[in-house]
Amino acid sequence: MVIKKLTLRHFRNVPLASLEFSGRRQFFVGPNGQGKSNLLEALGCLTALRSFRTADSKVLVMSGQMEAGMACQVESEGRGEERVTIKFRRDGKELWYGDTRVARLADHVGRYPTVVFSSQDLQLIRGVPALRRRWLDLTLSAMDPDYLGSLQSYTRALSERNSLLRRGDGQAVAQIAAFDRVLATHGAAIVALRTRWLSELADEAGKAYQRLTGGAEAARIAYLSPLIGATGEALLAQLEAGRDRDLRMGTTLVGPHRDDLSFEVRGSDARDFASEGQQRSVTLALRLAQAAWFHARCGVRPVLLADDVLGELDSERRLRFWSALDPESQVVATGTALPEAALGTWQVFKVAEGEFTPEPKPMGASD
Repeated sequence: MVIKKLTLRHFRNVPLASLEFSGRRQFFVGPNGQGKSNLLEALGCLTALRSFRTADSKVLVMSGQMEAGMACQVESEGRGEERVTIKFRRDGKELWYGDTRVARLADHVGRYPTVVFSSQDLQLIRGVPALRRRWLDLTLSAMDPDYLGSLQSYTRALSERNSLLRRGDGQAVAQIAAFDRVLATHGAAIVALRTRWLSELADEAGKAYQRLTGGAEAARIAYLSPLIGATGEALLAQLEAGRDRDLRMGTTLVGPHRDDLSFEVRGSDARDFASEGQQRSVTLALRLAQAAWFHARCGVRPVLLADDVLGELDSERRLRFWSALDPESQVVATGTALPEAALGTWQVFKVAEGEFTPEPKPMGASD
């Protein structure tokens, strides 16, 4: 897949931008806080209409405006060239292919994959379990409509059940049983699909980590859930058995919304024992695995979005990262300085206060 044109309007701090891309390497250079990440954030929304930086789409709309918009001219394997438009409003969003509005997100799954390499990814190791679950949910939802459907149904039912638990009156208690069955059915499906797909992602991540470290060490990713292998009936029994406890706590304490991932380097917990360089290499390997899995699942090479991710790596690991990228994939990268000359030629845009100015000719770091 290749993005050929991008237009933004009232997106974050970008009032209006219209960019044309040539080739498969674009680099946006400028000081921090000028809008480089905002541009990558917009491109990342192509995959599932969601930001990689926030779960709240309202903040994508420029202050004082009612709507933000982005339009991309995209060429992809098997579909040719198409214009994709996304409109973000404070009360929702719209998706269009050409002049046709797309009614269901499930129809968009797997169509325009992107993978974002972000400096925020370090929190996948250091942060709370909710961040790891969000990465996993976004990754699987982008490729598997069954997973997306189960996740949406489970999330709605969980919200309703928790509201009833907080009420705690007799009428609310009588209604909880109806949501228990929905949670059990879709929760078991979520765990089964996570188990299946994460095994593939973990295998790819292990290979990518080996490439990043020159084979000097190994990394492992595992899915942590007490529900692995549980049927819907088994989960339903756990929900029913824990109902009194849930009423006391005012929340649902059993289900895939409490699962986690673990990361190991050389057999030890990466959060507690890995160096910062090793932790960054693990997250880069995770994103490389995501890109390879997307390509394998949908047959489309994802566009790779690298948001100033390599500053804390030594030069050898940086070069290994760039060499690990699929050479046929489009890479859109940002940084405060141009990359090493060994990485070849880039189409360069200078970024200042939400404006993007293309350099008159492609350049490498030595220009």
